[in-house]
Parts: sequence; structure tokens; C-alpha cells
Amino acid sequence: MSVDMSQFYQTFFDESFEGLDIMESGLLGLDIGAADAETINTVFRAAHSIKGGSATFGFTVVAEFTHLMETLLDEMRDGTRMVTEDSVDYLLKSVDCLKELLTAVQNEAEYNEDFVNEVKAGLERLLHGDNESPVGASSEGELDNKSGGSVVEGWIIDFKPAEYLLKTGNDPVRLINELSLLGKIETTCITDNLPIFSELDPETIYLSWRIKLEGDVPKEKVTEVFEWVDDDADLTFSCIGGEPEQEVVEEAVDDISNTNVNEPGIPDESGEMQQSASAPLASAPVKQVNTESKDKADTAKKAAPAKSAKDQSSIRVSIDKVDDLINMVGELVITQSMLGQLGENVNAESIEKLQDGLAQLERNTRELQESVMRIRMLPISFAFQRFPRMVRDLSNQLGKEIELKLLGEQTELDKTVMEKIGDPLVHLVRNSVDHGIETPDEREANGKPRMGTVELNAYHQGGNIIIEISDDGKGIDKDVIFNKAVEKGVVNANDSLTDEQIYDLIFAPGFSTAAVVSDVSGRGVGMDVVKRNIRELGGTIEVRSEKGAGSVIVIRLPLTLAILDGQLVRVGKDTYIIPLISIIESLQVKKNQINSIGGQAELYKLRDEYVPVVRLYETFGLKPDSEELADGLIVIVEGDGSTAGLFVDDLLGQQQVVIKSLETNFRPVEGISGATILGDGTVALILDVSGLINLSRQSRERAA
Repeated sequence: MSVDMSQFYQTFFDESFEGLDIMESGLLGLDIGAADAETINTVFRAAHSIKGGSATFGFTVVAEFTHLMETLLDEMRDGTRMVTEDSVDYLLKSVDCLKELLTAVQNEAEYNEDFVNEVKAGLERLLHGDNESPVGASSEGELDNKSGGSVVEGWIIDFKPAEYLLKTGNDPVRLINELSLLGKIETTCITDNLPIFSELDPETIYLSWRIKLEGDVPKEKVTEVFEWVDDDADLTFSCIGGEPEQEVVEEAVDDISNTNVNEPGIPDESGEMQQSASAPLASAPVKQVNTESKDKADTAKKAAPAKSAKDQSSIRVSIDKVDDLINMVGELVITQSMLGQLGENVNAESIEKLQDGLAQLERNTRELQESVMRIRMLPISFAFQRFPRMVRDLSNQLGKEIELKLLGEQTELDKTVMEKIGDPLVHLVRNSVDHGIETPDEREANGKPRMGTVELNAYHQGGNIIIEISDDGKGIDKDVIFNKAVEKGVVNANDSLTDEQIYDLIFAPGFSTAAVVSDVSGRGVGMDVVKRNIRELGGTIEVRSEKGAGSVIVIRLPLTLAILDGQLVRVGKDTYIIPLISIIESLQVKKNQINSIGGQAELYKLRDEYVPVVRLYETFGLKPDSEELADGLIVIVEGDGSTAGLFVDDLLGQQQVVIKSLETNFRPVEGISGATILGDGTVALILDVSGLINLSRQSRERAA
């Protein structure tokens, strides 16, 4: 029975990318000098898992590259090589390289061959520079002889796998095939333990092998073939043509509790097999068992992307969240059964029980909704984990000394929000490093420590998540920003702006105060995009700064994009929902505070500023209760840095609503961000405050 290995690809890629994150984090924690045993072992195991998995699936381009990394890490692990700045740099570049290779293989896309070759050459230079003989296998498949011993004629390998080996995702046939790549082999299959046919278990190994390998092959290359199963087999190696040299691997225990549960093909907690390898074990050797996988890897540079990785994105959920969900479904089933029985015999006496049952159903539904939403929640550490590497590289590039502090890493938010906030955070952190933190000499001259600090903090506040990016740098010079804004025509020289309004100018398109344009920042491209992206997530961003003391950028985001806290308003007979995050206040209109400009635009005087009035009934072509502003209410809202007053007939109440995409189910409508279904079954549209303000502005301009 042939096994379709492609069904395991996604699991392999998910676990490999997680392994790369572990490697990067570990490498950044290495101190120069002797390697910390625990850290280097963690990094080595991650590389070893990626190498073994890619070899299993036939992704040879990934396996060969990872082998170089593994060799370098192994020398650090056994103490024969010290950790240097150069080696850490190249290992970090190798992580980047592996990400590119894995992404290319996953999407059947091209990868940057020049970059891969450059990093590969750097690793080989590090390996060969400290040893007279080459270490590891080159990309062309050349073999080393690290042992430096006398020439041998070959090896005799006695290989007796554990009975459960297939259940760990390993197959003796693949190991023998890989051994055949080192030289000519003769294989003798030992069938002494083979039971009668009726007692055969297709997932149990009853065979063992004696393999003769001819050629001057170093022992390290031979043992390396079996290192993936060294805890799950009896192995003996005997040298041919020289002094006998043996290595016996202890018999594996029956349980597999010590196997790496992250490796592809290992049974999950339920005992369900993730991979079956029941191909005939004594079949003739084949050069490439999984030709489909090899073809996929070898053509990675040529094939066009078949499907984006994002289309197959997955999420890892803790078993506790799944248990909660199952329990809530059980509660719902019980409540449904109870209501079903009450519904069969409805009478005056059962009304109270029916009401209790409906209240219980409401509680269960709400708790189920919360449990389902929790499944999509991930700790923000997934977004923060890229920054230690980024800050390290930027500080080296800019000649600065910077300490990065990460707080609130376990604060959870929706996976979709996490994915969309990543790029804005990157831009803001780069700005803090480039514009905020001074050079060590500047800091010392100003009485500061030579090392600057950039801090990322995340915490929950109400129904939102707050992300703060702060630094102890030179802060923002308000005069420089104002003068630059005047120079670019963003504001007039006579305008009187508050500190908050001045800081908000940095989000204007094309605005930059950088004296020199660098490849880090300073072209004025990005801060406006940052604000727009955050607004699209239903969030806000504000800047606080003190000259000479540093800056803080505060981002406020909803925990999820699927549920919205909204204010229900009525316009005529229709109901609309305004996101609570956009509302500043609601008030009764006073006639003496209404002003008209040219008989067209209406302004409402709110304390010391004038707010344009948007009549929603005109925007949507509805018939209101009254067209007199004094007869209705104004809801003051903010969007994209602008303020407006929405004229409505009545406020109905606040509630959480489930957002339904209007674009997916109908088409985009300016001024409307989505829709929801209310408790009475009617559909209510969710207002896009920024879009409404823009519509109003365009209307005023046309009228003018």
C-alpha cells in the first residue's frame, strides 16, 4: 500500500517554521565564548528535526542546507568550537535562508539562489577555516573524512529496528536507500522472527538486516544515516579492512514516551496514526522512495506558485480550549433536550420552566461564543518574536547599543488582528531604533546610559488590547515637526495646534523629519500607512513624547474583528450600528450652537471647536422623524483624525454584534463597513465612520 506523503506536508511546514523561531530565539540568547549547553542543544534539536523531516519527505535542498548548520552547531555543542559573533551572524542568516527555502518548497515557488549560495559559502568557510579537513557534506554531496584515520575498505552494519519503528514515522527502507548513496551495499534480510501470515501486524517490524557497505567512507557518515533512529534500534558497526571498531546502541524500550512528538508521523494523543508506512520492507532498494517529494523540491526554483501558504494557514489550539468547547456543546445539548420536552406539553405551569430554559440557553450560547472566540486567540508573543533579531541587526547597522524589553507577551488577541498588526509594529519599532535612540556618544554626552532601551508592552483594557512602543531616546521635537509641516503645506504658520495635533502630523502622507534618507527609515513612506492599517482594524493610535526623555506610541485595538461593541441608533425606521470605539460623546442639539456656512455646510459648536454635521437620513436617502436638528440627537464620532457629528433620531442601546462582511455577501458600500443580524431577525448596517466623514467632506466640496 503506497502512502500519499503530501497529506503530511502542512504539518511538517508548520512545525518547521516553529522550529526556525525557536532557533532564532536561541541564537540571539547565545553569549560569545563557550556555548550554553541548554541553549545550543535546543537550537541543535530544532535544526535536527527540520533536517530529518525534510529528508523524510524528499526535500533534499532543505536537508542539505540544514546539514551544514547542524555540523556547525554540533561542534559548538561538543565544545570543539567557540561561539563567535561571526558564527552567530551566519547561523542567523541561515535561519533566514531556511525560511526562504521552506517557503519556496511549500508554495512551489522560486527562491533567491544567490543568497542561499552566499550563506552556504559562509558556513563552509567557518567549518573549513578551523579544520584541516572539510567538515560536513557540501552542497554537491562531497563526503568528508573527519575521523582522519587509516583508509578502510567498508563497514558491516547489523541493524535490528524496534518493533514499533514504523509508528515513529521512520521506515528501514529509506534508511537503507540513504546508505546506498554512500557506496555499494549488499543487504541480507534476517527473517528469524517473522510470524505466520495470519499473525502479521502490518505496523510491526519483525525483520532485521546485515548490510555490507563497500568504500572508504568515514564512520561519521555511516552513523549519521541512523541517527534519526538511534534510540529505536539495535545497531552494530564493524570496520572492514582495518582494526575492528564497534558501536552498540542500547536496545530501545517498548514505550515511545521519549520520542519527539513534534516529528512528522508520530501518533497523536488519541493514538490515531498520522502516517502509515506499511510498504514491503524487503523490497528491492530504490534510489528515491518518494519521487513526488523529490520532484517538488528539485523544481522549487522553476515552478510558479500553486497556492499561497496563507490559503492553508492553520492555528495550534491548546487542549484546554478544545475541552471547554466540547463541554459547552454538551451543555447546549442538555438545554436543547430540556426545551424539547417542555415544548411537547406547553401549559401555564410550564411557562416559568420554559423561561428558565431560555435563560439557560442564552447563557450557554454566550459561553459557547466566548469559547469559540478563544480558539482564535493567540499570545502576542507570536508578533513580538521577530523584534529581538530585528533590533539586534539594526543596532549593529546603526552603531547603537539598544536593549529590547518585551512585556505582556502572553496577552492574547485574535489571529487575524495579529497578522495585520505585524507590519505596522515593525515600522514603529524601526523608527524608534533609527529616530528615537541616540548613538552611545550622544547619550553619554547628555548624561544617559550608553545603552538605550526600546520597550514593547501589551495588555488588555476593557474589550481592547493596548500595545505600547516606548523608548528612552531624544523624543520628538514639536518645533521641528511644525516647521516641516508648514514647509510641506500641511498646516499654516499661523495655525495654533495642541501637542497632540502636532504629534499627529507625523502620520501625514510623505511627512519625514529625517535629515538623511537611509535604508532604515526617513523617506516619509509608511507612517500614514501605519495609521491607515490600524484604522482599518478598528483601532486608534496616539503619540506622547517629551523632548530629551523619549516617546511612547499607544495603539488601541479590538480583541477580535469578528465581534464589535456597538451603539444602536435609529434613523427613521432603520437601525444602524456605530462602533463604540469611534464615539466620543452623544448630546442633545442646542439651536444657538448650530452654524451654517454659505447655506450649505452645517457646523455644531462643541466647546472650543466646530464639528461638521452629517445628516444620516440625507446620506442614505431615508425619511427621518424630523429634519430639525433640535428635534434629534448628535453623536460625536472620530475617524482618520477627523471629527464629525452624526445626526440621528434616537439612541437604542449598546450591544455586542457579530460582524458579517458586506463585501463578501453583497458588494462594497462607502460609509458601511459590514452588517449584523439583530435579536429580532432584522439586518442592521454597521457604519464606517471614516467613510462617512469622507463622504460628507466630498459633499461639502461639491456644494462649494
